[in-house]
Amino acid sequence: MRKIMVANPKGGCGKSTMAIHLASWFARCDEVVYVADLDRQQSSRQWLAQRPASLAPIRPWEPNAEGVYVAPQACSVAMLDTPAGLHGKALKKLLDAVDRVVVPVAPSQFDLLASRDFFEELAETKAVRKDRVGIAIVGMRVEPRTRSYQQLLEFLSQFDLPLVTCIRHAQRYVHAVESGITLFDSNGQAESDREQWQPLLDWLVTRR
Repeated sequence: MRKIMVANPKGGCGKSTMAIHLASWFARCDEVVYVADLDRQQSSRQWLAQRPASLAPIRPWEPNAEGVYVAPQACSVAMLDTPAGLHGKALKKLLDAVDRVVVPVAPSQFDLLASRDFFEELAETKAVRKDRVGIAIVGMRVEPRTRSYQQLLEFLSQFDLPLVTCIRHAQRYVHAVESGITLFDSNGQAESDREQWQPLLDWLVTRR
């Protein structure tokens, strides 16, 4: 089973967009996918409720009676969409339960500064230091060859964290969130946008 957490303490950086697109891609690959929405806004859960039944199924992942998220036995991909402000014991507990962490980061100065303590905490966590959990950074709403992209690279160089890919801003993502679909559920027109996801998808399926 692949256990993937999408996390960043900053709200509005694209965590839910990231989680639902990854879940959709794995579902299209015939994986049995469950998504847990730990965020107060419940964006991923609302998206799941709107998802057309004709598309590859993605199942909501509910906590047990003790409030613990235990992946169902049939699950092959477990996706955690985490809340803003995740840190401390709650972060360490989740890191002990996953294999990969995807951190979407917007290139604005406010977003970078808000992520600094989170990156430092990640680096100090035992599971990460022992290389048991892989970390991937994804630039959100950013284009290479721009000043904001260079600022993102310079910022990440302080933490020795890999920038795996960048996802540009596109209206298609807004439409996806509103309609229960993703770019991976459509063909043709979104090909150039889907290509930006490929380095991250390759990283997620590579065995550690």
